[in-house]
Amino acid sequence: MGKRWEADPSASFARRIGKSSHELGQTSGNSSCPDIWELDNGDVAVIGSDLTTSYEGRLPEGVSVDPGERLVIIPRKTILAAKVDIPDA
Repeated sequence: MGKRWEADPSASFARRIGKSSHELGQTSGNSSCPDIWELDNGDVAVIGSDLTTSYEGRLPEGVSVDPGERLVIIPRKTILAAKVDIPDA
């Protein structure tokens, strides 16, 4: 069995994946949420609405949100705009 993945809190933001919420017309003012970023270690940071509590009682079988994790929702438009920046392998 492989080593358990753990997030590296020292990783830095490297580049936005996709377009900003402003470019997609999903926000106004100085707000920049939701967003997707690649970190300098290759991991991905997702900024969205924390709906862990709303979904905890209706997760599919075999799916769990462990302590220290949150279920984050982003708009479909955000992930589709990121597709061009995500490699196939």
